[in-house]
Formats: sequence, structure tokens, C-alpha cells
Amino acid sequence: MAPARPLVGISTYREQASWGVWDQKADLLPSSYAEAVRAAGGLPVLLPPVEPHAEAAREVVARLDALVIAGGADVAPAAYGQEPHPRTGRPRADRDAWEMALLDAAEERSLPVLGVCRGMQVMAVHAGGALEQHLPDVVEHDGHDPGGDGFGVVEVSTGPGSQLEELVGPRVEVRCHHHQAVRSHPGYAAVGWAPDGTLEAIERRESGRFHLGVQWHPEVVADAGLFRGLVAAAAHPG
Repeated sequence: MAPARPLVGISTYREQASWGVWDQKADLLPSSYAEAVRAAGGLPVLLPPVEPHAEAAREVVARLDALVIAGGADVAPAAYGQEPHPRTGRPRADRDAWEMALLDAAEERSLPVLGVCRGMQVMAVHAGGALEQHLPDVVEHDGHDPGGDGFGVVEVSTGPGSQLEELVGPRVEVRCHHHQAVRSHPGYAAVGWAPDGTLEAIERRESGRFHLGVQWHPEVVADAGLFRGLVAAAAHPG
């Protein structure tokens, strides 16, 4: 028999949604996340917010081989000691608490982790860092978030010798959709930058552990190196 594929948990939205004859609360995630995990050799498992968060996170993470913190809404500024900017979105307290609990549980097990867009921001805040609440105030353009459901196109330079460089090379063209960015990230190394200086990736390497956050969306383009790296780390822990 072939070896079992690694189970990769992916955090999800909880939104009011319409499909078919239904219009009700639903646990949602773009299918591109699950497809990216499958294409990399893993089995995707969707993780909607469950209470009590800490207990549920420990139980589910005990069954996983890797964790993806997916993109989504803005992190509540109160989590990093700030008042909301006028352009900051409505907080999603359940998702913030759930993903913080998932990261706590993942750290207890030294589980491989990939943060995508919001996921990178959650990782930074979880570590005690802070965010720029509206990036156009800093870089004076909206190229990272062109609006609607579109993606900005950015060429990211990666840090020499970083795990990110090993996975995607010294430069990679990415698709991004974010109006916020990581300002500080205790315990993480900065390993990716946009031409305007925006921090695009952070990583933490502990005994070869995969622990990487990127500000872009690797699931929407042929940027499979990150998911292959995650699944490989899940298949061969330590």
C-alpha cells in the first residue's frame, strides 16, 4: 500500500452565503486552497471555528500533519493594541480566536505551518507583532489591492539562504490582495519584499521546521513550491 498522504488542515471563513435555494451561515473557503494541497500530495481538511477554541484546536491539531492559516478579513486591531483605522474591516472575533488557538496548538506539536495573506498577519500578531492597518498610507499606492475580487501583481525578492528562497527562488512574481501589512514580527525573520519595501514573507526555522508566512496568495497561480514544501515537511517531520 502507498503511504498515507499527510493531513493538512486549512482554516475557513464563517459567512452568510447563498447557493442553490439556500441563504444561511456557511463555512467557506475558495477551492483553490484544497486543490493546491491535493496537487502537492496532501489531503486537505477544512477547519471552521469551533468553541471552546483552545480545546477544539488541541483536539484537531493532534490529528493533523500540517496547518494552513488562510486569507480573509482584517485581524482585530485590539489584538495588537491599536484603535481601528477608518479603512479597517469589521472584526471577526470567532476567526481571530480560532486561528490564534490553532497556532498555539501547532506550536505545542511543532507542526509545519503556512500562513497565507491574513494568515501571515495572524502569525505575526500571535507572536506579539503589529500591523500597518492601511498600506496605501505608507506606500502611497493601492497596487497590493486593486479592489473588488482582483489581484495585484508583485515581484517579490527573497532573502538569500532563506527557506523561502529554496522553495521559490531569488525572485517570484505573485498575486496579492491586501490593504494591510506586517509592521513587526518578533521571533520571525523577514525573508521577502516587494519593490516598494512592503514585507511580503516571514519565516522561523527551528531544527528544519517549516514555519512560513507569505503576504500573497500562492493558491491562485502556479506557485506550488510553498505547498510542496509544506506537504514535504508534514510527510517527513523533524
